[in-house]
Amino acid sequence: MSVSEEALQVQVKALELEVEQLKAQLRDRSSCVKEEDRMMAPPCLTPFESQVDRGGRKKGRRAEVGRVFDFSAHPRRHVALRLAYLGWQYQGFAVQENTDNTVEARLFEALLKTRLIQDRQSSNYHRCGRTDKGVSAFSQVISIDLRSSQFSGLGVTIPAGVEGKPETPMTELPYVKILNRVLPPDVRVLCWAPVHTSFSARFDCQYRTYRYYFPHGDLDVELMAAAARRYEGTYDFRNFCKMDVGNGVLQFQRTILSASVHPASTSHPSVDPHHLYFFQVKGLAFLYHQVRCMMAVLLLIGQKLEAPEVIDQLLDVENNPRKPQYSMAVDYPLVLYECHFEGLCWKSEPEEESQVLCCLHQHWTQAAVKAQIRHPPLYSAGCWRVPDSGTTAPCWSVLAVRV
Repeated sequence: MSVSEEALQVQVKALELEVEQLKAQLRDRSSCVKEEDRMMAPPCLTPFESQVDRGGRKKGRRAEVGRVFDFSAHPRRHVALRLAYLGWQYQGFAVQENTDNTVEARLFEALLKTRLIQDRQSSNYHRCGRTDKGVSAFSQVISIDLRSSQFSGLGVTIPAGVEGKPETPMTELPYVKILNRVLPPDVRVLCWAPVHTSFSARFDCQYRTYRYYFPHGDLDVELMAAAARRYEGTYDFRNFCKMDVGNGVLQFQRTILSASVHPASTSHPSVDPHHLYFFQVKGLAFLYHQVRCMMAVLLLIGQKLEAPEVIDQLLDVENNPRKPQYSMAVDYPLVLYECHFEGLCWKSEPEEESQVLCCLHQHWTQAAVKAQIRHPPLYSAGCWRVPDSGTTAPCWSVLAVRV
């Protein structure tokens, strides 16, 4: 074998080894970077295909997929986020140890995927309130530190050693758009507000408002409305909640600012048994299952199984220190309607507002059509009449569950 042939074999083996190394690098990159990450990752993580000329030199921007994102090189901003979600398919809002099917779990998955936070522990996170399994929200609010493009402004914190850049954009990152692109369709970010670094969505909330929807049926709605006003004031609500001693709740006094019953719409006559109403209660804070227990007692009053005075008796914990057994109202008609804060300047994105409204309208269309399909048979079946034999349950009976 000549020397030239040996040299040629060495070169061939070297080229084969280089090809294998390049294939391994491509496999690593394709397994680490998904299409969603390419769309939502910050600029330094966005992969760019590089071209190689005949001399082996790369042209264009260099791909930096394998590089770990450096959060310490970016400012952070303390913000409030306003959320809306349909909670019927979730096990509640707050993260739980025994399941990952919660709204908060989906939210943090989106925050981590979009590199808006490094981790939950360092994000200065507070929630305005917890909602139970099956409960929805029109205006849940959280406060959190998010990655920012700004080097000055309300809530902005600049890491040590980082200076402002001349090319700093005039506007903040589009938080609403970024998060809604990766959140489930039944969880939407509505708007955001810059807040002071000491702001807490939990402790700075002035009041919270809940609504519980129910059909008129054969209920005495006027009697329920008059009875609801008996909740207003500061009382010990231990007879209107589920004891949560395990989480350290030992004080059951709460302040209810207002409690009332209203028609959900004025487009139908009040005598229509299918007409929906809602019980609205506004308070500084609430106990575990408090609103559902309050609604359960109102349903008993609407059926005239209890007198309105029963509310006063249950609020008198000295004479009635033990909660009586009664069926608690179900979860799905309950909505966290509003979390009120003073002095916040909410920022929305017009294009994203249209997307959110379109998404909510799709949910409404599906539900309205399904409701209408079930609507005609109700008249012939007589479901709105109080049953004589006890074999047919009235309309409001589906709103009660055994505790």
